[in-house]
Amino acid sequence: MNWGNGIFLLLVVFIGLMASLVTICVKQDDIHLVTENYYAEEIKYQEHIDRVTNSKATEGKVMHFDATSKTLQFKLPVGASGELHLFRPSDARLDRKIKVEIKDAASNLLPLEDLKPGYWKMKMTWEADGVAFFEEKKIDI
Repeated sequence: MNWGNGIFLLLVVFIGLMASLVTICVKQDDIHLVTENYYAEEIKYQEHIDRVTNSKATEGKVMHFDATSKTLQFKLPVGASGELHLFRPSDARLDRKIKVEIKDAASNLLPLEDLKPGYWKMKMTWEADGVAFFEEKKIDI
């Protein structure tokens, strides 16, 4: 084999490898965005900053996860209401949004045993006495 055939063979292998990689990348369908309407969420970001600032002014954390019983405990005042977003970064199909209303002291527990094992982000947005708050917690189940 001479130099010309070797260079030609190398180019053919390289082009074949690149074509197969491009084909694999184009056929992927399990790419999930963090949110579907990214730009609309970005516009409302100042409200989020205000919620985080309000949360830092409160005493301690609001969400406490117990890994042994797989329950989430809220330390919210009675009358608070909000939404808990369970976010799975690796698979958007597992994401959930749960409405939370604290009507009495007994409604502070949320069972999470039906969640698939892995890494989760919990994003809690709530309102109490007309003030909005936000807290985020990362857990492994």
